[in-house]
Formats: sequence, structure tokens, C-alpha cells
Amino acid sequence: MALLVVALAAGCTERSERVLFDGNYYPAKARGEREDRSEFTATVRRADNGIEGAQKAAVHEATRYCLRNFGTSEITWAGVPAGEDDPAYIRSGDRLSVSGRCAIWE
Repeated sequence: MALLVVALAAGCTERSERVLFDGNYYPAKARGEREDRSEFTATVRRADNGIEGAQKAAVHEATRYCLRNFGTSEITWAGVPAGEDDPAYIRSGDRLSVSGRCAIWE
């Protein structure tokens, strides 16, 4: 899996600071699980603007979540068959989600 270079942004994104994917802005949110915050789901809205851009935005938000909370960009994606590296995406209406676990080295 290729490492992503991610710029950390503030919680509220001003229009001039929004990160675009394939020319579109996809509002994103990542939430950790209550029992184990290293497990998370990142969701983007407006997936109808372009699936590939939405997928990139979801991975960006997931990476941002892990960097901000655990200082790592390494992610073990949930629901991925053995031997594959790409995340498994779930789509519901105009939302696209990806789940995983931040790889914390202890």
C-alpha cells in the first residue's frame, strides 16, 4: 500500500482550504469505535459527484483520522480478502464509507 501524504486540517474547513478529489469536494467525517478508538469508519457525502473521487476522499479522511489520533498513516482495512491491499468500500445513497484499524506499534 502506498503511503499517502496528508495535510492535517482544522475541524472546520474553510472553502479556500478544502481538499478536492477529481475536482470535487466530498464532506468527510471519521469516527472511532467506542470500545477501541483505533477501529474507525470514515464516511464521505456527495459520492454521486464521482465514485473514484469519493473513494480517494474516504481514504484521505481515514488516514487523517489515524495521523491525528495515533500518529500513524498505516491502516489495516476491514473486510479486505487476504492478499489484497485496497480498502473495501460501502455505498449507501450518496454516502461512501470505509472501515479499518489504525496500525499502532507498541
